[in-house]
Amino acid sequence: MNAFDRVNYPTREPQTLIAGDRVMWKRSDLGADYPPASYALKYSARKEAAEATPEIEITAVADGSDFIVEVPAATSAAWTAGRYRWQAYITRNSDGQRITVGIGAFEVKLNSELATGDARTHARRVLDAIEAVIEKRATQDQSNYSIQGRSLSRTPIADLLVLRDRYRAEAASELAAEQIAAGLGNPRNFGVRFNRV
Repeated sequence: MNAFDRVNYPTREPQTLIAGDRVMWKRSDLGADYPPASYALKYSARKEAAEATPEIEITAVADGSDFIVEVPAATSAAWTAGRYRWQAYITRNSDGQRITVGIGAFEVKLNSELATGDARTHARRVLDAIEAVIEKRATQDQSNYSIQGRSLSRTPIADLLVLRDRYRAEAASELAAEQIAAGLGNPRNFGVRFNRV
């Protein structure tokens, strides 16, 4: 990759990436205060809501007054799907002094070509399960029953409908975010045109 190709790198950290894709961006806003000849830029990321998650560490390289970040496809392929919190920090080469220069989050999504498991999001899986239960229960009117002296209760249909609506909204939000990221616009926005008579 030559310097010309790096001109078009995004200047912000990604919010979403696909495991197994090459990921790159640059930081052009740090060089004046932290020249790459004297400082190093690193990123540290950990998966949210997961105990003992290995740290992802990414080291930027100098390119003039910019810091270039490149993650090879083979490296990102090892990242598990989920949301990660990251922290960017500058380290002074002379004495190792560290300064945090950014925090944020990104989401790693499964590569559908390489994935062997269920590629649906959590919201979509739960929504599909709730709808399957509602469909099976449509012909059953009892909420309690007994088998060999053991009493069992089913979740009331009203509660299932509340859960269904909640997960429908979450799945719709995910779909809208994906369409916006793909440049297709927000499917929730619609226009109205009035014709003059």
